[in-house]
Amino acid sequence: MRITRANAKNDSATPRCPTYAQGVDGRWRLRAAAAGIAAVVLGVGAGELAAAVLAPASSPIGAIGDALIDLAPGWGKEAAISLFGTSDKLALIVGIGVVLIGIAALLGVVEARFPRAGALSCAALGVVGIAAAVSRADAEGLAWTPSAIAGAMAAFAIGPLARRSAPPGRVAAARATDPERRWFLAWAGTATLIGVASAAGGVLLQTRARAATATRRALHLPAPARAAPPVPSGAELTVPGLTPLVTPSTDFYRIDTALFVPQIDPASWSLRIHGLVDHTVVLTWDELLALPLQESYTTLACVSNPVGGGLIGNAKWLGYPIRDLLARAAPRAEADMVLSRSTDGFTASTPLEVLTDNRDAVLAVGMNGAPLPPEHGFPVRMVVPGLYGYVSATKWVVDLEVTRFDRASAYWTEQGWSPRGPIKLESRIDVPRTGATVPSGDTVIAGVAWQQHVGISKVEVSVDDGAWQDAELATAISADTWVQWRLPWHAASGAHTIRCRATNHAGEVQTAREVPPAPDGATGWPHITVQVA
Repeated sequence: MRITRANAKNDSATPRCPTYAQGVDGRWRLRAAAAGIAAVVLGVGAGELAAAVLAPASSPIGAIGDALIDLAPGWGKEAAISLFGTSDKLALIVGIGVVLIGIAALLGVVEARFPRAGALSCAALGVVGIAAAVSRADAEGLAWTPSAIAGAMAAFAIGPLARRSAPPGRVAAARATDPERRWFLAWAGTATLIGVASAAGGVLLQTRARAATATRRALHLPAPARAAPPVPSGAELTVPGLTPLVTPSTDFYRIDTALFVPQIDPASWSLRIHGLVDHTVVLTWDELLALPLQESYTTLACVSNPVGGGLIGNAKWLGYPIRDLLARAAPRAEADMVLSRSTDGFTASTPLEVLTDNRDAVLAVGMNGAPLPPEHGFPVRMVVPGLYGYVSATKWVVDLEVTRFDRASAYWTEQGWSPRGPIKLESRIDVPRTGATVPSGDTVIAGVAWQQHVGISKVEVSVDDGAWQDAELATAISADTWVQWRLPWHAASGAHTIRCRATNHAGEVQTAREVPPAPDGATGWPHITVQVA
């Protein structure tokens, strides 16, 4: 059969080149993925805006993020803290966003190939968000609405957007004309911009609402009935680069399970003490402030802190002794633990004996002369010297249940961590920094050491595995705080390894045995390597 010129021309209009066909299909897939992303961004933005108006504690991203934190295994949470430190929550939010974009792109392709399948999947995501929101300990009556609105909006938008991306199997449709492409880009771009603007508006509204309802900025705490003793004159060493004796509130480490900081109006706050007690006690905010508050310096540390790590800080706290409140409730003889509960459902197991002895274990309302910052537990948190924070330093605390260790377990205990968590003897080298280049000649090695409620009696330093040298120890504020130390050093050229170890007031020497933070705190001698030029 002879092909005429006209037939040849018509034949060329239907390309058979695989590369060309794959290119057409690839462009279609990109447009469909963009349609899915635009629809989901629109839905999430609407949900965040709805949360700001209807249920501030139940934003779709926050609800899902908190659920992921609760469902994650203990080793996963520990890995996140080790990898990202105090930025672990930001990393989770970014991770959720990346995964959500990937899912949205897939749903766009699915919707274009199988109409309504992507819409149903968006609705299913909304149901997941609803389940996560209503299962929170602090869920409000309208907690379900933001995720419901997000899922419905995404399901409504994905169909029209995906149809404009050109369905598969139709080459002519896939080869969209310029006007068609412009229409698609306009629709997808508008949906995305509305979603982003809605999310931003929701964040702005929540920020304003927090400033209006959480009266922290206008709050004036009462003067303490017992002020903290003055900081001893020799407590802070003047060494550039050494950690400050008192950690500014803005620099204080934050490790907790709340993806977004709980917002509590002090006027609505109350604390309930119950369980194995003779009397149930309920304390309101005004009643707490009317009590004789006291100031004390206490160093708090996270059990996830590696040897030589920075998940530790020292502050001046204002609060009321927990032992006095427990005395009102009159714990029964069989009780040995207090299970504290945060407004977001977090729990901590604290030995009853620690809360009833003479240490400054307090319900804190102030930090470094001001009301507690929201991220550090406003309006009320627990501060207990001598224990890691995961078993004692409950933020946003609303409940104290007097119970027994063999009858109740706390959040981190259920993840495999020790239920009691006493602080271990630790030290750290701050100056010089590991990996630094140090000029040869006279310089200084300095750092901090701690074992709260026991105290530090000595710090020693070894250079290149040489003899241990006694460092100069600053005057401690108290046994409940860390203490600074320093050692003059004549640095010779070359690479050097520096180690330190502490001795407590009981004569115990910091162990060289290296163990990871899980299940009850890291041990080992901190060491750094420096190059002397």
